[in-house]
Amino acid sequence: MRFGVLGTGFWASEVHATSLAGHPDAELVGVWGRDLAKAKAVGAQFDVPGTDDVDALLADVDAVSFALPPDVQAPLVERAAAAGKHLLLEKPVALSVAAADRVVAAVEAAGVASVVFFTNRFRTATSTWLEQASRTTLAGGAVTWLGRLAGSPFETPWRLEHGALWDLGPHALSLLVPALGPVTAVQAGAGLGDTVHLVLTHPEGRASTVTVSATVGELAIGIDIWVHGDAGRLVLLPESGTAVEAHAVAVDELQAAALTGGVHPCDVTFGRDVVRVLEAAQRSLHTGCRETVGG
Repeated sequence: MRFGVLGTGFWASEVHATSLAGHPDAELVGVWGRDLAKAKAVGAQFDVPGTDDVDALLADVDAVSFALPPDVQAPLVERAAAAGKHLLLEKPVALSVAAADRVVAAVEAAGVASVVFFTNRFRTATSTWLEQASRTTLAGGAVTWLGRLAGSPFETPWRLEHGALWDLGPHALSLLVPALGPVTAVQAGAGLGDTVHLVLTHPEGRASTVTVSATVGELAIGIDIWVHGDAGRLVLLPESGTAVEAHAVAVDELQAAALTGGVHPCDVTFGRDVVRVLEAAQRSLHTGCRETVGG
């Protein structure tokens, strides 16, 4: 399958393009960027053309791997879907439910395959953990994801504007939702910096908590993920594999979905469900009230 990468930043070149350039069953054929010089520079790293003409790139590919800010990604996903291209998206898929709804409608209308690159969902350790969780009667769980944007390659304008809720929240939800079920309501509270604390309501009385921040001190950085139930606590331990390896798995699974016409568990519909929770959490931060997801 011939892929184009949309994006020219760190994640685009170091993960998306690197993964596709080394993939045995996919071919990287071009890079698009809003800045032509940057697009050509990234393309040159992988011996493929760089362009600022998105239609020209779409005409030359079967699938698109997106590495763009969510508000830039969403309308381009609609455009790529209309052109009949299969889609490997970044998270969150959009910055509003309205935009996410348009993405889902475009994908459904075109009948193309879609996968959202929730990085941890494409790691073996996560698959094993979720399988174990599915065999357990669960009561709840928790994710604490503390990081620091300052001085990192991820210190980008959209992350600085929208904070950890929209940057790290999707990671937490991509793990808790398949384990505990869809989120029906959320109560949010703000901490120091961009720190956000969430209490999530899941079906049948299950509940979980999430704490995310991208502004903690260096010594506080870390990730803790677990669910609990009648078999005790199931902890998701960190895996040593790189994001490039996870992306290669996502490429494999997108190609499989495209060939079979199957629905991937991390497709755009799931991506929209995550945005619904994030938008409800954003409302809760403003109102101070428990907000219904989709309400």
